[in-house]
Amino acid sequence: MYSAQVMEHFQRPRNAGTLEDATAQVELTNPVCGDVLRLAARVEGGRVVAARFKASGCVPAIACGSWLAEWMEGRDVAELASLSDKQVAEALGGLPPASKHAAQLAVDTLRALVKAL
Repeated sequence: MYSAQVMEHFQRPRNAGTLEDATAQVELTNPVCGDVLRLAARVEGGRVVAARFKASGCVPAIACGSWLAEWMEGRDVAELASLSDKQVAEALGGLPPASKHAAQLAVDTLRALVKAL
């Protein structure tokens, strides 16, 4: 049902946890399914030097949070806003139609974080 990449990020999430010295932290909820994604980042010199996520919800929501937090590290803040939900889904080997909301939640949370920086 899920791609190998989704299952890898779900079973072995990257960058999970809290980031005590975060520059910004946001949390969004998908009101339809109840998935929750918290995203935190520390930015130095306009670049993300650390990112962490916490997620509760479906397998793809956790996988998208893991992939996103890993992807963010080392990137320029200006680059973050250009990520699309389609890119997240493709990077994870695709998502079933009923799970596309997880990629959208990841991107929405990222955009909220960028605004908070």
